Amino acid sequence: MSKHVLLIEDEPNIIEAISFILSREGLAVETHSDGTTANEKLRGAHPDLLILDVMLPGKSGYDILRELRADPATAALPVLMLTARGQSRDREMAEREGVSAFMSKPFANSEMLDTVRSLLNGPPGNA
Repeated sequence: MSKHVLLIEDEPNIIEAISFILSREGLAVETHSDGTTANEKLRGAHPDLLILDVMLPGKSGYDILRELRADPATAALPVLMLTARGQSRDREMAEREGVSAFMSKPFANSEMLDTVRSLLNGPPGNA
């Protein structure tokens, strides 16, 4: 069975690019674009990995991540956070909330793929 990735992102071009990259690798990609209902979607989707944008309509990615980490059912879920700003303060906030990995937009396709593989498979030798 293929791994399931939930992508919560509101920019159509980013959604299309990430979905294409990951689907080509055999991953099942589900998308959602509203911050307000993101945690409901997450609870129903049961993904192996969450890719989460920082700036979403309705609720920030930081708030979503905070709620996710507070819930025992999703506390250990690997989360890759994306931001267009890429400032060190954004990375520090994400790390404080328990993000697994952080990536600035724009990103290289290979960087996205390598990070997703790492988060899904764990450190080398644990695959």
